[in-house]
Order: sequence, then C-alpha cells, then structure tokens
Amino acid sequence: MSQSPGYVENLFVYPIKGLSPQPLREVTLRTGQGFPGDREFALARPEGRYRPGMAEPLPKTEFFMLAKDASLAGVTTSFDPSSGLLRVGRQGREVLSADLRSEAGRAEVTRFFAGVLDRAPQRAPVFAHAEGRRFTDVSVRSEAMMNAVSIINLASVRDLRDRIGQPVHPLRFRANIYVEGLPPWVERDLVGEEIRIGELTLRVVVGIKRCAATAVDPDTARRDLNVPKLLTREYGHLECGVYAEVVSGGTLRPKDGVLLPPTS
Repeated sequence: MSQSPGYVENLFVYPIKGLSPQPLREVTLRTGQGFPGDREFALARPEGRYRPGMAEPLPKTEFFMLAKDASLAGVTTSFDPSSGLLRVGRQGREVLSADLRSEAGRAEVTRFFAGVLDRAPQRAPVFAHAEGRRFTDVSVRSEAMMNAVSIINLASVRDLRDRIGQPVHPLRFRANIYVEGLPPWVERDLVGEEIRIGELTLRVVVGIKRCAATAVDPDTARRDLNVPKLLTREYGHLECGVYAEVVSGGTLRPKDGVLLPPTS
C-alpha cells in the first residue's frame, strides 16, 4: 500500500431503505459484513411480491425508495437500535415516535408513510424486515454483494459539480463511507484491488451505476438534477462511487487514513 493524503470524511448508516442517513462517530465492521443496521428495514409496495418476514432478495422496485418516491426525502428519520425507537421529523418538528420492535409501532409507521406517499390507508406500505437481510439495491446479486459497503470519493462529486456548474449534494449518493484527499475518479481504477481504510482492508468489487434516486435533492425533496444523464454526458458512464467487501475488519472513524495500491 502507498501513503496517501486520503482520509475518511464521514460515515453513514441508512436504517430504513430510502429514508434518512444517520452519521456515525465510529463503526466496527466484521469480515464479509456490511455496516451494522444498514438497510435493515424497508417499506415494501403492498401490490408487490414482498411478504412479511420474506428473506428472498427482491429488486429495489419492490420497495418505496427515492428513485420513484421523492416525497420520502421530505421527512427526516432517526433510529435507535438499542431501544428500537424510530423518530420522524418534518420541517424541524417531531411528528412520529414509534417502537419498531412492536407490531403496534410498525403499524404506526406504515400508516404515517401512507400519508407521506399519498396513498390510501388500504394501500399503505408493508413493513419489511427479515433477520440477516439487508434491503440494499445489490442484494439481488449475491449474499456477498448484500453485505458490500459503498464508498464515495468527494473529489469526484466536486468534479461533476465543476463540470455542470451546479451544486451536487454528496448525500444524493447515499454512501456508507465518504472519503477526501484522493484524485477525482481514482476509485474507478481500483476495481479488483485491495485498499486500506483505517484498520480495515477492503476489496473494491464494482463501480456503482447511478439511478434516478440521485436526481432527488436530499434537502428539498425535489427532482432537480438528472445525475445519470449528466454522468453519461460528461464522462460516458453512469458510475459514481464503488462497492467494496470487507476483507479484514476493525473499527473505522472519521479522519482515518486511506491507503491505495502503489499503482493507483
């Protein structure tokens, strides 16, 4: 590994698919596992194939998510895994507090989000959870990919911003690890390589092809930037960020260094 000025800027977990990121001061990762609690829950489409407790991986279109449901960005959520309590806010005011460990609490959540999604009560979302299952976009590829962590190079986001002359909020990309100090787009050359981030060894497995979810501004909940189209126009590809698997675990914190292979 070569020395690098790269470092971790932020860490995020997304307890409920399509809902708010939660910043982390640190996270301990195990070999072959993703961020604890990441995409542990989801809101499934009642007309779809998901059934309560179902462990079979399903495509993201079976769930409510930002690619189709921009209104989800209009609320903020915070989940406490120790208590099971989900808090939901809107315009700085708490509008719901529900215990996800109880059937009554989960029912409160689905009723609330039926309103957010402008759906009749009989067409409310189905609360999705299955032990050991993460509702990640790439869970349908393999168990290993379900447990991959996502990484965004902030220099690449800035390069896109500069190319198009418009702000690009990094949280549009909903990654677990945001890194600073690297050359823009160097991550695209790392597929198949091992990198060190803090105590961890990660193997980069694939670039992340971006979908319509990135069109939604996380602050305004408006579709204001066609990121996939802009990536294709400016760079000839749809990728921003990479998925990586944990080869050797440990504890990760903001400001931890990033070491790349010597040829990168």
